Amino acid sequence: MKSQEYSKPLLSVRQLTVVAMLAAVSVVLGVSGYGFIPLPMIKATVMHIPVIIGAILEGPRVGVMVGLLFGLFSILQNILAPNLLSFALLNPLVSVVPRILIGLVAYYCYKVAIGNAVWRIGLGAVLGSLVNTVGVMGMIYLLYVADFAAAKGISLAAARAAIGSVIIVNGIPEAIISALITIPVILMLKKMRGLR
Repeated sequence: MKSQEYSKPLLSVRQLTVVAMLAAVSVVLGVSGYGFIPLPMIKATVMHIPVIIGAILEGPRVGVMVGLLFGLFSILQNILAPNLLSFALLNPLVSVVPRILIGLVAYYCYKVAIGNAVWRIGLGAVLGSLVNTVGVMGMIYLLYVADFAAAKGISLAAARAAIGSVIIVNGIPEAIISALITIPVILMLKKMRGLR
């Protein structure tokens, strides 16, 4: 009888379960409106936090999968409930690719950073969050700045400035909020699992 070779699956059963749970959390945050935190002048999103948590706890494959599902949900959301930027967010380069990169950046920043766990988790969370904001808005800038200007009824220069201000005004609070939520959650989950 010939022996069969089995290849190792891309994700373990535990990792698939984590992907499903964290993707569900992202969807619930998006559908319920709890994924947005009202600040004095903006709404900061926390929908990318499950991607960061999955990546740091379970590795880059889990982070990529949760980010992929987050990006695909973003496309679906913009089909079902279109808004001013839906024309851009229907493009996977805008809504999916940056969300996939969240997990990779968060994981590798966490892994290569020097320092204690709090610092490494915080750095991964901040940079993963910034990848989301800069990635999405940067792709809108590169691919759709003229369409954005037309949709808003403003000049091209004003559209460029508006996109840049969103990156700063939304990106910095979202990165801070991401670190403040992610650090205690990951530390607690690691403690529960007996990990360092």
